[in-house]
Amino acid sequence: MRVLMLSDVYFPRVNGVSTSIRTFCQWLLAQGCELCLIAPDYGADSGQQQVDASAGFPIVRVPARVIPFDPEDRLMRRRALRRAGEDVAAQGWDLIHCHTPFRAHQLALQLRKQHGLRVVETYHTYFEQYIAHYLPWAPAAWLRRFARWASRRLCSDVDHLIVPSEQMSEVLLGYGIATPHTVIPTGIDLSEFGRGDGRAFRRSRGVPDDRPALVTVSRLAREKNIDFLLEVLAKVRAQHPELLFLIAGEGPDAGRLRELSQQLGLAANVHFFGNLDRRSSLLDAYRAGDIFVFASPTETQGLVLIEAMAQGLPIVSTAVMGTATVLRDCPAALIAEQDVGDFAAKIDTLLTQPELRAQLAAVSPAAARLWSSDELMRRVWLLYCSLLPESRAAGTTAALSAESR
Repeated sequence: MRVLMLSDVYFPRVNGVSTSIRTFCQWLLAQGCELCLIAPDYGADSGQQQVDASAGFPIVRVPARVIPFDPEDRLMRRRALRRAGEDVAAQGWDLIHCHTPFRAHQLALQLRKQHGLRVVETYHTYFEQYIAHYLPWAPAAWLRRFARWASRRLCSDVDHLIVPSEQMSEVLLGYGIATPHTVIPTGIDLSEFGRGDGRAFRRSRGVPDDRPALVTVSRLAREKNIDFLLEVLAKVRAQHPELLFLIAGEGPDAGRLRELSQQLGLAANVHFFGNLDRRSSLLDAYRAGDIFVFASPTETQGLVLIEAMAQGLPIVSTAVMGTATVLRDCPAALIAEQDVGDFAAKIDTLLTQPELRAQLAAVSPAAARLWSSDELMRRVWLLYCSLLPESRAAGTTAALSAESR
């Protein structure tokens, strides 16, 4: 099977969409699938050369410009994108999988019209909640109406949608979107996890070995609700003054969050580490913590929760949208309300009851195995096959069955 991937974002830009695309591609490559990804060019000094060299499939980088209100992201230039699409399309593809609803989506529709290719699109982002954080000056009611209108229009353009959670499926149905869709979380490649040296990470970063620590892994942006976690820490610290908070991630809100931690008197308790290497230091960072905390209300998947469980951590988190899907009946987590007092109380419970903390940590890896990308990606493959001509689909399904044996 030959699949053309299109996205307005990919590594070195670190976020859940990039992680999801990489998981898709790694699994498909293992099945013998031929892939190509069209994505923005982030510049020679961004680290993308290393990303592209280690990908295992061709990545076509399109010249792009910085987005003023979102400097981490890029907007691919129309003409360059059109030329890249025409060149790549000439190689012949079975279908297109688009991951973002911006310029990549426009190219997908163009190639669909010109070459008769079926288009699958993953609805990765809960835009109704997300957009308000980037346009705070706009009326909230207008932004909600716009996000719903845009979602209806964009989703109606494609042949099939992949939705990461049941909660997101219900949202789209509530919008009146009639495009066929399938709920398939991305999951994670469990072979990448289950290792890491928390003590070594602490020593190398000047973090005392003997102090308990919360840890989170997140893009530092308003929609991730790190403010709330800092307020929670301020409350918990009254009973646990030795408690640390380890934050792995970078983003446009980093400076403001550092200032907020100082304003709350938490400068000695909070450590910001920026983006870490997913294959080494990030694994160490997870294991440097005693409890993983998370409170983002906009996640469509909540992949970091699965990663934390794979690393053997107990979790305290809110359960909204994608995080609610991951944490439903999860034996490794205490679910908190979006309330500083309740969230702080859950953390206090685990800090003062080490037996309970150890019990949750012990079952975390097994809970993570329910979200293995290997099992979930088979459903994506079967979806791809259902969109191909019957003769082509029969061959690809047979190939997957042979691989399974």
